Amino acid sequence: MFEKIYSPVQKLELNPFNNLFVKRDDLIDPYISGNKWRKLKYILLSAQKEHKSHLITFGGAYSNHLVSTAAAASRCGLKSTAFVRGEPVKNEMLMLCSLFGMKLIFIDRESYKNKKHLFEKYFGDDDQAFFIDEGGASLEATIGCAEIIDELPEHYDHIFCAAGTGTTAAGLLKGIQNQNLKTKLHIIPVLKGGSFIRDEIERYTPLSKHLHLHLDYHFGGYAKTTSELIEFIKLFTAKTGLLIDPVYTAKMFYSIIDLQKQGVIGSNDKILAIHTGGLLGMLGMKDKF
Repeated sequence: MFEKIYSPVQKLELNPFNNLFVKRDDLIDPYISGNKWRKLKYILLSAQKEHKSHLITFGGAYSNHLVSTAAAASRCGLKSTAFVRGEPVKNEMLMLCSLFGMKLIFIDRESYKNKKHLFEKYFGDDDQAFFIDEGGASLEATIGCAEIIDELPEHYDHIFCAAGTGTTAAGLLKGIQNQNLKTKLHIIPVLKGGSFIRDEIERYTPLSKHLHLHLDYHFGGYAKTTSELIEFIKLFTAKTGLLIDPVYTAKMFYSIIDLQKQGVIGSNDKILAIHTGGLLGMLGMKDKF
């Protein structure tokens, strides 16, 4: 399942940029999408090595991670269960999870905070159960994400990526350091108060001068948006033909354009944007369009 992927680098025609490229991780798989595929790659290999057959994970009602884990489990012949944050609901994302055979357990937000306790309470006596943190956050996930750098056909002045937990960012930084590149890594936290991302990255790899955090492009916080961002998505997608989502990738591309206007990056610099997929998450904001 994890042997071959399709994730080309494509040039994006967008003024005033002359060398703007996109790493199309959104094309890897329609359901195990983008960085979710990369995070799960070594997590599932660890589960298989430990002879575990039941994946237990966590997420919100519109979590791409839940869909990805459910799809990956079904393809590997594994069981999957998810603790879903909040009151019981029905939506398109959870429908997909159920179709892939995932069992859903809805948990109040206070209890959800202690994920290890939930795992032990519900599955402590299940010797086949394998814990997967929210979003797939783990050392294994950073190893999978570091492979993005290994796949690149050339070097870039700047690499941009949106961040929720910081796991993908840590993997990218690790990959840049491993190859001794001069590339600047620009991380766009999608949560309000995203400075904690720096600490999360440091959990997995040493910080370095390559890393640049830009904290002002959250548009209100995680899974929050504004009319300005929605209008940006409409114009960007119509102009480029590239579909982006309001939770992650739209905030990243908005930052690239804004930072160029500020002179932080040049229009002739070689720039790579990581399209981390997760487009199904747009279903949670369909009323905004």
